[in-house]
Amino acid sequence: MTSDLNISLEDHLRDTLSSVQRLLPCELSAQLQIYFTQPKPALIPYTVLQSVSQWSRSPSGSSALRSATPPRDPNNFSMVSLLAGTTTSPERKFGSYVLPRDPEEIEAERKRERRAITTLMNALLSVGGSGFAAWWASQHAGWKKEWRALFGLFVGFVVAIAEAVLYLIWKSRHSAPTKKTRRRHQESARHKKNEGDGDSSIVETEYSEARLRRRGNPDQSIPSE
Repeated sequence: MTSDLNISLEDHLRDTLSSVQRLLPCELSAQLQIYFTQPKPALIPYTVLQSVSQWSRSPSGSSALRSATPPRDPNNFSMVSLLAGTTTSPERKFGSYVLPRDPEEIEAERKRERRAITTLMNALLSVGGSGFAAWWASQHAGWKKEWRALFGLFVGFVVAIAEAVLYLIWKSRHSAPTKKTRRRHQESARHKKNEGDGDSSIVETEYSEARLRRRGNPDQSIPSE
């Protein structure tokens, strides 16, 4: 929606609007009057500029601009011309732009999620299997059922702690390469950009030197690339 947008009222835009104010319809001219008073407003609604642009493209507006003294080009009052050198809604604070994620990075993250789910399932099975194995093995020691159950819970608790520690270690080791990979991609992109700029500068320099040699010796032609 452009109805709630404001445009920075720069000096050149204010001069452009003031030069055409007397040619505008009365209602639109009255709307512009408040933007020429002191203290000068710093913003102007987008809709006001849009109304001026629409009027300049109408038959009456185009005729009024061309018959003015001095004549004015209606194209100078298009939205592209009016918005040139201005800022849209400078009073607002827009969020920072976030670069889209690399498809390879997204696929790698999905693989890590699947591995994490598999690891958790294996841990649960290990805890349950260890507890059941301890409970089943303790029956040969002649223990009562209460002690066998406590022993199975104890073994399962110990295995759960061990699995949790191993999972945290695994997660910390797999999260670090992700940041390194992202940093390496960014450095590689900057390196390629710098290399491209250097190559273009070399080519431009060689071409300029060849042109200078040709001017010094008209018989010498520029070697084809």
